[in-house]
Amino acid sequence: METEASSGTQDTTFKVKAGAKGGFAAYRNLVYGDQSIGRVILGEVVTLLFSGIPGALGLFLRSKAYRLLFPQIGNKVIFGRNLTLRHTHKIRLGDNVVMDDNAVIDAKGQSNRGIDIGSGVYIGRNTIVYCKGGDLRIGDRVNLSSNCQVFSSNSLEIGEGCMIGAYSYLLSGGEYDRHSPVPYADQSGMETKGPCRIGPNCWLGARITVLDGVTLGADCVIAAGAVVTRSFPDKRLLGGIPAKELDLKAPSA
Repeated sequence: METEASSGTQDTTFKVKAGAKGGFAAYRNLVYGDQSIGRVILGEVVTLLFSGIPGALGLFLRSKAYRLLFPQIGNKVIFGRNLTLRHTHKIRLGDNVVMDDNAVIDAKGQSNRGIDIGSGVYIGRNTIVYCKGGDLRIGDRVNLSSNCQVFSSNSLEIGEGCMIGAYSYLLSGGEYDRHSPVPYADQSGMETKGPCRIGPNCWLGARITVLDGVTLGADCVIAAGAVVTRSFPDKRLLGGIPAKELDLKAPSA
């Protein structure tokens, strides 16, 4: 079945569940998944009491209280204000992870593994890292700048030591079928060409888009504003729409 690349991924889970079940059941499915009612209550209490507390006191209290929500969490994890944390039972955090204010980390899915975030990772303000039935792995020392979106309905991996510029968009999945008689708004947006892989030690400039099914090798540099529609091997300098290799050889003297 042929699909077209999507510029966004509509989250229809809540709409479907809300129509099929009562409001609380739909909310529980969206935010907590199959966790017990006790875990739901714990999550609600922790969020209510600690999410918005400003300053050093808020950072300290969240560093203690939020630890209760995750199955695996390292040392010295910093939680900013007003985070959105969903399906935390499928989110694993390494040491020295920083999640800045208003970030979203959402491991939603019925049978997926969820999200693995390595040690020394920085997730910038307003950045969204989320799944819709897929898996997502962020390697050690990855820096995701502010206002990025990283989405997986298949499998997405960012190798260690990568720098991702602000407003960048990486996705695995999020495809729609242009031949289907079903209107796009009623499709799931879950079609995929395959996993998305960013090799270690890559630098992606601001407003980069990396589409479904793309693999970038290690040590690649992507110029700001590029749209990467196909895979490239190691040590490539890329730019443009669609992205292609750039020749920046110095002119001869």
